[in-house]
Amino acid sequence: MDSGGARWAEDLPMPPEGERGEIVIVGTAHVSEKSVQEVRRAIEELRPDVVAVELCQGRYRALTGQEDTGELEIKEILKVGKLYLLLVQWFLAYVQKKIGSDLGVKPGSEMIAAIEAAEAAGARVALVDRDIAVTIQRFWSSMSFLEKAKLVLSMIPAAFGKGEEIDIDKVTEEDVVSAIIDEFREVSPRAAQVLIDERDAYIARNLLRLGRTGRVLAVVGAGHREGIKRYLDHPEKIPPMEEMARPARKRVSAPKLFGGLLMLLVLVTIAAVLIAGIDSYKIVSALKIWFLVNGALSAAGVVLARGHPLSALTAFLIAWLTSLNPLMAAGWFAGIVEAWKRKPTMADTKKLAEAETFKELMAIPLFRVILVAALANVGSMAGTILGAYLILRMSGVSPEDLVGGIL
Repeated sequence: MDSGGARWAEDLPMPPEGERGEIVIVGTAHVSEKSVQEVRRAIEELRPDVVAVELCQGRYRALTGQEDTGELEIKEILKVGKLYLLLVQWFLAYVQKKIGSDLGVKPGSEMIAAIEAAEAAGARVALVDRDIAVTIQRFWSSMSFLEKAKLVLSMIPAAFGKGEEIDIDKVTEEDVVSAIIDEFREVSPRAAQVLIDERDAYIARNLLRLGRTGRVLAVVGAGHREGIKRYLDHPEKIPPMEEMARPARKRVSAPKLFGGLLMLLVLVTIAAVLIAGIDSYKIVSALKIWFLVNGALSAAGVVLARGHPLSALTAFLIAWLTSLNPLMAAGWFAGIVEAWKRKPTMADTKKLAEAETFKELMAIPLFRVILVAALANVGSMAGTILGAYLILRMSGVSPEDLVGGIL
C-alpha cells in the first residue's frame, strides 16, 4: 500500500469559507470483519472526495508499518510520568489485539481498508484524530489514583479473555454502544471525557474543515459516531483546537505524593536521631543500615527482574542517595544502565503489544528495562521504610509512638 497519500487534517491548506459539503459518518468496531466490508462498500457507493479516518500520524505509521526502528530515548521514557503513559498505551493496545486475535481480525483493519479503498477510488485520505501521545497523557492525568486503579482492575479480565461474551458485530448498534460508553463513564467520568468527548470534538472540528473541500466520508469507531454528529450540528460547542491539542497541565500525582511522604519520613527519622543525642558510633551504624538496607532491597528488585549485574550494582550503590531526594529514583539509574546493556529500540514498542506470554515479554529489551526500573524503585521504597524503622529502633525511639505523635 502506498502510505504516502494520507495527510493529517491540520496540515492541509485552510479552504476558503463556504457552504459545508456532505459529511457521512461510518461507525465501526475496530476488530470486526463486518466493519471492514461496510467501510469498503460505503466508499464504493458514496465516491467521496475525502476519506477521513480516526487516526493520528503515529497510529497511521504503526498500521502501515512505518514505525521508527531507531534507539529509544530511554532517559525520557524512564521519567515517572512517561513510564506510566507507555504502560497504559501498551495495555490498551494489548487488550484490543487480544480481542482481535480471538475474532481473527487484526485491530485497525477497517482503517487500512478505508485507506486502500480511498486510494483505489482516487480520494484523498485525511487523518483527523488527535495525537495518541497527547490523548493518553490527558487520559492518564485526568484520573485520580482510585480511578486509575478501578480502571485497570476492570480491564484485567479482558486482557486474559475473561468476562462476559459480546457479539462484536453488535458493537456498532447504537443502544449497545451507548451502554458501553455509559458504563465507562461510571468507572471514570473524567477519563471518558478525555478519551471520548474531547476526541469527538477534535474530529468534528477537522471534519468541518474538510467539509469545505467536498464530500467527506469519515470512518470512526462506533463509540464516537453520535458525539461527532452532535458537534457537527452544533459547532459552536466545540472547544478551541489549541486547548484540546495540548498536553494536560501537570499536577501532584500519587507517586509524587508518596515520594514526598517518604522524604518526610527520612527527615523525621534524622531529626529523631539527633534529638535522641546518640553517640558517633551509633550514627555511623545508622548510616551503614541506611546504605545497606536501601541498596540491598533496590538491588533485589533488579535481580527479581532478571536485570544485568551492573544494573543491580548501580541500584545498590545509588539507592541510599535517591531515597533522600524525591526528585531522583534508583530505578531511573538502574534502568539507564540496563538500557545501555540491552539497547531497546522503537521496534520494541510494537513487540510489546504482540507478546502473548510473560516469557515473550521478558525477551523484549524495552520491557526488561521498564521492569528493572520499576522493581528497583519498589525495592528502594521498601528499603526507605525498613531502614527508617531499624534506625529509629536502634536510636531508642519508638516508631509507633513517633508516628502516633505526628498523626
